[in-house]
Amino acid sequence: MSGAAQPIKVDTVQLNGRTVARVRGDVDLHTAPRLRELLIEMSRRLDGPLLVDLSQVEYMDSSGVGTMVYVKRELEKSGHGLVLIGLRPRVRNLFEITHLDAFFRIADSPEAADGP
Repeated sequence: MSGAAQPIKVDTVQLNGRTVARVRGDVDLHTAPRLRELLIEMSRRLDGPLLVDLSQVEYMDSSGVGTMVYVKRELEKSGHGLVLIGLRPRVRNLFEITHLDAFFRIADSPEAADGP
């Protein structure tokens, strides 16, 4: 994690008819609430699963993981899915040590995230 908190940035793109949220910045206690807000807002406009590209996230703490769990549960309530894309080793390790890699669909790239 860097010394000064950087604002979280999320760009939305359409790829093969699916929404991809590309997250940039650290996801921590300070930025997780904004990320949750942005992803929930995006999910309201979905016709299918939300793909969250985390390839530009160097650091995530437990509040970031909690945000991902919350967003996944909210999406499931409306019949949509969530796929995490491109986790860097440090972030992937966080999901593995908490055994949440079995809870989430995780793919290396948007193209590898086939299915609902």
